[in-house]
Amino acid sequence: MVLEATMICVDNSEWMRNGDYSPSRFQAQADAINLICGAKTQANPENTVGVLTMAGKGVRVLATPTSDLGRILACMHGLEMGGEMNIASAIQVAQLALKHRQNKNQQQRIIVFAGSPVKYEKKVLEMIGKKLKKNSVALDIVDFGEDDDDDGKPEKLEALLSAVNNNDSSHLVHVPPGPDALSDVLISSPVFTGDGEGGSGFAVAAAAATAAAIGGSSGYDFDVDPNIDPELALALRVSMEEERARQEAAAKRSADEASRQGEEPPSKSEDVIMTESGDVSVLNEDKKPTNDMVDENDLLKQALAMSMNMSGSGNSAGDAEMSEATSADQELALALQMSMQDSADEPSSQSDVNKVLEDQSFLSSILESLPGVDPNDPSVKELLASLKNQSKEKDEGGPSKEDK
Repeated sequence: MVLEATMICVDNSEWMRNGDYSPSRFQAQADAINLICGAKTQANPENTVGVLTMAGKGVRVLATPTSDLGRILACMHGLEMGGEMNIASAIQVAQLALKHRQNKNQQQRIIVFAGSPVKYEKKVLEMIGKKLKKNSVALDIVDFGEDDDDDGKPEKLEALLSAVNNNDSSHLVHVPPGPDALSDVLISSPVFTGDGEGGSGFAVAAAAATAAAIGGSSGYDFDVDPNIDPELALALRVSMEEERARQEAAAKRSADEASRQGEEPPSKSEDVIMTESGDVSVLNEDKKPTNDMVDENDLLKQALAMSMNMSGSGNSAGDAEMSEATSADQELALALQMSMQDSADEPSSQSDVNKVLEDQSFLSSILESLPGVDPNDPSVKELLASLKNQSKEKDEGGPSKEDK
């Protein structure tokens, strides 16, 4: 691959407004320049390209020779058209820019786009050509647009080429107006194929650069050149791989579901039979009488009664334990037992008391046995009478209360 430093001279004169090249002369020229810049930088990573304008207020260098393709393409935006093309001054400025290139091992080349009339004489152009040849600078000329024989533009350009040409290193390409784009015509021209070296790889790179520059299809995935924007190309490739993996997983999942659906109908029928039998059993159970609910209520009542009995027995056992713990002597326990029996046999005891009070002989014998007690004492008699009256009142009052 040729190691080369290239300066491209852009024609931005008033003639570039014409529309004989689609969409206009200037736009067709810009597409071709983008094509050339991409092809040059792809042919060799160390190649450099610079851009300058030949019209307007004067010759102006837009970009010195650099390998940054983005900077080269950016300088083509926003160019103003006006004035006339100054091809002689442009070639001399381009030669000066190439003279100050950083890598002196690079070969020097100037590419001139001439789309407007040439106002210089042949002798001036021949002198410039000889100077270029002396400094080993190759020259490529793209002649398009004005081809009138009145100003002798083709003859002037031929004279310039013959003066600079050395071992067929320089080329002149005439591109007449027509349906073909300027960039498409230049792809097969010596401007791309090189100095008789075939240049097939160079032409492929140029075609890819053309697609990237003008938005056409290219040989790269997603129409993105990884050499120009490797991050974007990598992101697109990763996104495409993820989408492909997702689609494959979805296809596999759908195939699995289809196979499962093909195997599941028998089980589904069995499920239907089971559900039908279950429904029948539920209906049969619903038709049974509500005796089960009554039995459940009875069982619940029995459980509550048993729990109450258990709690009552627990309480009585606790009371017995407490009574046994508190009754330390047998006499106190006996007294408690007697008192409980007396309270239980109250009606019979009352009747016994009445019998004793009515038996005067028994009372008198008891009173006489007591020391210091006189049975005939009026106070003793009154006490016995009162006791007798009280016992009678109790006997009479008991039944009346019970009747109430």
